[in-house]
Amino acid sequence: MKMNKVVTFFFAAVLALSFAGCKKNQNTKTESEAEKQKIKVVATIFPEYDWVKNLIEGSDSFELELLAKNGTDLHSYQPSTADIVKIASSDLFIYVGGESDFWVSQVIKNSNNKNQFTVNLMEILAQNVKEEENVEGMQSNKENDGHEDEIEYDEHVWLSVKNAKTAVIKIAEYLEVLDLANSSVYAKNLQNYLKKLDSLSEIALELSKKNDFSSKPLIFCDRFPFRYMTDELGAKYFAAFSGCSAETEASFETVAFLSKKVQEFEEPRVFVTENSDKKIAKTVIKNAGFDGKCEIFVIDSMQSATFDQIKAGKNYIDVMKENYEKLDFFGKE
Repeated sequence: MKMNKVVTFFFAAVLALSFAGCKKNQNTKTESEAEKQKIKVVATIFPEYDWVKNLIEGSDSFELELLAKNGTDLHSYQPSTADIVKIASSDLFIYVGGESDFWVSQVIKNSNNKNQFTVNLMEILAQNVKEEENVEGMQSNKENDGHEDEIEYDEHVWLSVKNAKTAVIKIAEYLEVLDLANSSVYAKNLQNYLKKLDSLSEIALELSKKNDFSSKPLIFCDRFPFRYMTDELGAKYFAAFSGCSAETEASFETVAFLSKKVQEFEEPRVFVTENSDKKIAKTVIKNAGFDGKCEIFVIDSMQSATFDQIKAGKNYIDVMKENYEKLDFFGKE
C-alpha cells in the first residue's frame, strides 16, 4: 500500500472520528430521550450483511448497514468519512480482517466507542485461513516482486460453507448479548440458518462425488478468489491470477498456458468472476481454437453487491447454490 494513501486515510479517519465524538456530545439529550434507538450493526461486505439479515429476521431491534453496497470490490473499497462515522457509532462491526482491511485497525483504535463489539472473520477462523496459492501457469502479482518470503493470506474465507457456519455462530452470540430480551429469536434463527448451510454442504458433497475435479480441473480466465470453495469440493484448478492480484492484463505465457488447458477438453468451459469483462476468457478461447464453441460461466465471489441486487433478493445461500450448479459440468452425460 503506498505511504501517501495510508497517511491520507489516517488523517481522514481521525477527523471523522473526532467529528463523530463531537456530534455525539451535541446530541446527548436527543439520544437519551430515545433509548428506543436501534442497535446498530455495520458489515463491510455482502456475505456478512446477509448472514446478519437472516439472524435478525423477525426482530425490529437492529439497524443493519452494509458499507460496500455500490458494487465496489473488497480489494478497492475505501471507507468514506460517513462510513467511518457509521463504524464508530455501531454496536457491532463485522469485517473480513485481511490485507484489504488495512484501514480497520486505525478506525477501531481511534474510536471513542469502548462498548463496541467487533468480529474479525479471519481472526475467528484462524485455524482455517489459507495462504495465497500460486498454481502452475498462474501469473505472479507484480506488487509482490522482491517479497517472495512474505506470507499472504487468502481473504475470501466466506466461500467455505464450513467457515460460514463458524462465522454465523459467533455473530449470533453477539446479537444475543446485545438484545438479551429477544435472544431466543436469534437462537432460533441461527438454527434455521445452520440447516440451510448444512443443505449447501450436502450439495457440495454430491457435486464432488459426481464430478471428477481432480483429473479434470476448472479453468478460470480471471482472478481466482475461490480456493476455499474448490478445496471443499476437492477440485483442482488453473487460473490467470491469484485471488487478491491487482493484475488485469494476462501475459502471453499465461494466455498460452490456459489455451493449452482448454484444448484438453472436448466440450470445454471456462470461468470468470462476477465483475469480469471476459476479455482474457475470450482471448484464451480464441487461441485454443474454440471460438464460438466454448461457454463462459460466471462464478460469484460475493466480494461486491449493489443495492439493486440486494433489493431483488440476492442472498448467500442462493448464490452458493448457483455457483455449484455452474460447476456441475463434468459429471453430466
